[in-house]
Amino acid sequence: MGGCTVATEILANNFKTEPYWWEDAPRPVAEVSLDNKSLPDEIDVVVVGSGYTGLHAALQTARAGMGTLVLDALALGAGCSSRNGGQVSMSVKGTFPEMERQYGRDRAIALLKEGHNAMDYLDNFIRDERIDCGWERSGRFSGAHNTRAYDSMAGALKALPPELPTDWHMVSRAEQRSEIGSDLYHGGVVYPDHGALHPGRYHLDLLERVRTAGAVVRGHCPVLRIERSPTGYTVHTANGPVRAGKVAIATNGYTDEASPWLRRRIIPIGSYIIATEQLDEAVAREISPHNRVMSDSRKLVFYYRLSPDRRRVLFGGRVALSETDPNVSAPALHEAMCKIFPQLRATQISHSWLGFVGYTFDTLPHVGQQDGLHYAMGYCGSGISLSSYCGAMMGREMAGHTDARTAFADVKFKTRPLYRGNPWFLEPSVLYYKLRDRLNI
Repeated sequence: MGGCTVATEILANNFKTEPYWWEDAPRPVAEVSLDNKSLPDEIDVVVVGSGYTGLHAALQTARAGMGTLVLDALALGAGCSSRNGGQVSMSVKGTFPEMERQYGRDRAIALLKEGHNAMDYLDNFIRDERIDCGWERSGRFSGAHNTRAYDSMAGALKALPPELPTDWHMVSRAEQRSEIGSDLYHGGVVYPDHGALHPGRYHLDLLERVRTAGAVVRGHCPVLRIERSPTGYTVHTANGPVRAGKVAIATNGYTDEASPWLRRRIIPIGSYIIATEQLDEAVAREISPHNRVMSDSRKLVFYYRLSPDRRRVLFGGRVALSETDPNVSAPALHEAMCKIFPQLRATQISHSWLGFVGYTFDTLPHVGQQDGLHYAMGYCGSGISLSSYCGAMMGREMAGHTDARTAFADVKFKTRPLYRGNPWFLEPSVLYYKLRDRLNI
């Protein structure tokens, strides 16, 4: 099986530049009638953003009896909530020793504990609401790209305090074929409690719960600006103004000029994913014997898993120095996939897409208020559990609950001089980390 020198050779006949998840969880059809496009003149709460964060916030306020309107510039959930890889972790970026040095022991524990809280919230929500999204806690294998990374993984996990109980076990290089069909890594770690779901189906079921609770949800209705008024806010939209007592911003990697303060603090980073054509069952089992989600320790992380039917590989990562077209990123992702799994060299790609995740300068999520506006965002690649949890906490705070404060509210939401929302520094950063990874540093 030779290499693929022409990009079109690796694209299946039915190749699509849209998420694989949309095959059986298409985005809701745009509201086209004048009645459906009309907005209320006044309402208790406006939530900007119809992804996981916004919908979980809206569910809390609507169930508390508050009139709730959710607005999105795109089709409902068409951002990263239906474009992510479906991998679910309890990860807050940073090891405990790193966090302890920066924040002190107590705050480090509180921040990392929020990752556990987010996973527990998601698990309970899916079960209690009977969300049909293929949720399975099959575990994660994270590969070490060199021996130093393996030792670093083990050292950081051994340093976890008893207040952060975490199930994990190391897998040596000699044993790793029991976890992954690759010889690239130098061993790794297994987190049995991590899992996977179908992100598109999760979003659609969540949307149905929000509408059933009485919230009004409108896609293709961009928010143009938000003005403070003596009684609350005026939210100016493409379909006219709405007066609101409270406003929540839940736009994450899609935050725009309508929220300039937040735009200066969120770094939109493109994450690219491909789906392979259907594999032989034996090849799929070799790739992932335990159907785990998988990632590695490189700075430019690749993440991958089998599809819910265990017949395709979904492979994602950052492969471009700047944002690009899914037609262009597909061959680069295919090549990266084949370096890990040479047995997939002749496998074609059925889907290629991208979405924008929201990063922050301190790599922490942030939940709080600015000039009275509520916000929750900045999940730094761990968005399914964290956005669900942080969105719900934001919604509970808006509804007046006293148990809604998170540890993320205690960390200042910082920006950098000259940053206005255009991440000009990404290209040199990606180039630097690509070089480090190529040199196996």
